[in-house]
Amino acid sequence: MVRRNDERRAALVDAAIEVLAAEGARGLTFRAVDTRAAVPTGTASNYFASRDDLFTQVGARVYERLIPDEETIAAQQALTPGLETYAVLMRELVGRISAFRTGYLALLELRLEATRRPALRAVLSARVRADLDANVAYHAQSGLPGDATGVLLLVLALNWLIVEQLTLPDVFSEAEREQLVTAAVERLVAPPDRP
Repeated sequence: MVRRNDERRAALVDAAIEVLAAEGARGLTFRAVDTRAAVPTGTASNYFASRDDLFTQVGARVYERLIPDEETIAAQQALTPGLETYAVLMRELVGRISAFRTGYLALLELRLEATRRPALRAVLSARVRADLDANVAYHAQSGLPGDATGVLLLVLALNWLIVEQLTLPDVFSEAEREQLVTAAVERLVAPPDRP
């Protein structure tokens, strides 16, 4: 029988994120999660029906933790729409995601694992699609320049910049990364007065 202490479950899933980032998918075992969470051996197996269940719940949790807090959203909404504001928002996004290094590295592991686990692929696909749709909808109501295609292209470009930053941090300096984010915004988001 799977246990339902939500606080303990969240702590175990958070420990699983750390294990995935450090050890990869092969290292994600119930025992490794128990060790990382500093709980008695066998605890994780009481909370997850299978290893597939653990992977699926980790996939959902990483995205929960990447959502900006209400204070960040309010500050973003208070900015005047324009290309510079757009660049500020994208630099904040790259910084926020990069700050959760283990989460993003775990997410990369999960994406690879999703090629072999249909349930995980379904969870990640639904979550990524929902996030893309939410980003496009937020953009449409924000008054920022550009269109849905520009938003999607920025997501794709910035995701790879984040991968570079987290896996090969010496490729680009912090100043270069900031310049690249600004250039991506300027080149991928055509203001209404440009053809």
